[in-house]
Amino acid sequence: MEKVGKTTMADERAGGPMLLDARIVGETGPAVVILHGLLGAGRNWQTIAEQLAAAHRVVLIDLRNHGASPWASAMRYADMADDVRLTLAHLGIERACMIGHSMGGKVVMQLALREPERVTGLVVVDIAPVTYPNDHEAPVRALQGLDLSTLRNRAEADKALAPAIPNTALRHFLLQNLVRDGGGYRWRVNLDAIARAMPTLIGFPATEAVFDGPALAIVGGQSAYVDATGEAALQARLPQVVIERLPEAGHWPHAEAPEVVTRQLRAFLRRVEEPGAA
Repeated sequence: MEKVGKTTMADERAGGPMLLDARIVGETGPAVVILHGLLGAGRNWQTIAEQLAAAHRVVLIDLRNHGASPWASAMRYADMADDVRLTLAHLGIERACMIGHSMGGKVVMQLALREPERVTGLVVVDIAPVTYPNDHEAPVRALQGLDLSTLRNRAEADKALAPAIPNTALRHFLLQNLVRDGGGYRWRVNLDAIARAMPTLIGFPATEAVFDGPALAIVGGQSAYVDATGEAALQARLPQVVIERLPEAGHWPHAEAPEVVTRQLRAFLRRVEEPGAA
């Protein structure tokens, strides 16, 4: 697995695109770019990337303020789309199929709506180009409130966060961002910047633009993220979108139903790369 990118954890620049941390899985074939959701990382998609890598060059990117990518105070969708464009240019990738989950789905939509010539196909996973309730503020505040200076192990962190984040699966997902640093712990996400940006992140930039290329929306049947309003918004911005609901999945279909998602992605990629394919 090739790794490309910059890993400056304390870069708090306010403006300008940033070279992101990117890991490439696969050596040949058309490029496929995958962007993770809020408080996630590219490695969340590692298993699916490995399944696609036999026929594709899959690029797993950590968005700004996440994973091994640099930090910045600004976190608008335009900023993040510019970061992705810069990183792909650095990798010599001019066009790619773009896949994005949740926040990452909004980033790939922003990129496709602004620069459709760069996007061969678009997949958004359990998200729509609409404004959502601010349900993430409380978990982020809980992470910010954890006293890392007294933390002896991850079990203590899990116990301390349980009252504020009672959902065990969500808590364990968030705790993937807690990493050892010498004799202590640190967060590998920029919680302060994310908290400040939350009013922006729950929204989507106003636009009348459309992406008229091939598009797929994979939606968790047990998730409330894409309702009738969300479907209408997807169809307005992505006229060719096919919406597939997975009854067995919630907001993380790639983790909850990876085999089904992989099968859908392979079929979509065949349709993008071989227009005559069924």
